[in-house]
Amino acid sequence: MKKFLIEIKWALIGIIIFLAWMTLEKELGFHDEKIKWQPLFNLLYIFPTFLVYYLALREKKLKYYQQNMNWKQGLISAIVISFIIVFFSPITQFITHEFISPNFLENTIKNTVSRKKLTLAEAKEYTTLTSSIWKNISDGLSFGVVIGAIVAYLLKTKTTLSKTS
Repeated sequence: MKKFLIEIKWALIGIIIFLAWMTLEKELGFHDEKIKWQPLFNLLYIFPTFLVYYLALREKKLKYYQQNMNWKQGLISAIVISFIIVFFSPITQFITHEFISPNFLENTIKNTVSRKKLTLAEAKEYTTLTSSIWKNISDGLSFGVVIGAIVAYLLKTKTTLSKTS
């Protein structure tokens, strides 16, 4: 367990940042009057995600690997962070939909129907807390692993060839 304290710390920071981002989206109106733009605005979340993984893997490299971390070690660390975040995903989605933005799913359904993407029945069936949890799990794993792999590559210890005379 001690081996993964840095990952646990940064996963918890990532969860807090996610909840703060959901609050920001709500306060800026992307969960009601600007809901049609919410998917595009949500893409910007990639920047805080990248920052969390960068800071986490940098700390892992400095404090745990004494500045000598290879890509595989960084990737494993990023995967651990992703799995911790995904483990708490049902809780973060519950908090989002019950406390931060209780009308978000209802507004999403209305927007989907008004844009003639689905019928009301289809939209209600497709847009649920359960579907949001599964989408968040899928996104958390895929984005977390891909961003983690990129950051691990950027932070891996560069090997230098020494010249021998």
